[in-house]
Amino acid sequence: MQICKKISKFAPPKNYGMKKFLTISSVVLVIALGLFLYFKFWFVYSRGVNEGDINYFQQEGFIFKTYEGKMIQTGYNSKNTSSTIQSNEFKFSVEDERIAQQIDNASGRQIKLHWKRYLGALPWRGNSQFVVDSIYSIGSLQKSDDPFAPSLPPMPIE
Repeated sequence: MQICKKISKFAPPKNYGMKKFLTISSVVLVIALGLFLYFKFWFVYSRGVNEGDINYFQQEGFIFKTYEGKMIQTGYNSKNTSSTIQSNEFKFSVEDERIAQQIDNASGRQIKLHWKRYLGALPWRGNSQFVVDSIYSIGSLQKSDDPFAPSLPPMPIE
């Protein structure tokens, strides 16, 4: 009889199976959540280069001040038969202050930007999935075709 008592002391408690299930389920859930967050917000889905003119570039945000911009890319339109030239918009964000300053100074010029695309946007990284991480080239300043642009320096006021 004493042998039976000793064996029953080492037997697992009644709720052992449920505790083991909950522990394994919790670990699997945490790992799955971690993988989802990594692939959604930190995994670089694609990389590429776009070239065009900066339409606007601004710093915005209530808590996280991020740089947001839009580039206009001109090209031929194969879908619409009534027009031959179309403009494509490329919306992007910039994390690096130095790159943002270079883009801001390149107003009115062709600019070639290298970007990374993430599957989700983070508030401190910007509103866009496309995050510019470097500048490949900045074109020379283009002469304006505007007939109302002043051709002579302004007259001094006397």
